[in-house]
Amino acid sequence: MEISLFNRFKIVLAEKEKTGTQLSKQIRYDIGTITRWMSNIIQPFVGQLYDIAKQLDVDVKELLVSSK
Repeated sequence: MEISLFNRFKIVLAEKEKTGTQLSKQIRYDIGTITRWMSNIIQPFVGQLYDIAKQLDVDVKELLVSSK
């Protein structure tokens, strides 16, 4: 089964030179959840996207794969 790419968390974290573990500690979510987000297995809720964007100092749009 192919996993659809909806988010760019792994890419943005690499660009910001941060790890999933660092993000997990900053936004206080379980590392397992962060890992599943980074793998596109599950997707965060809208409010969580804003928390992540704030911590990474990026626009929310940068965390998502464009639909066009």
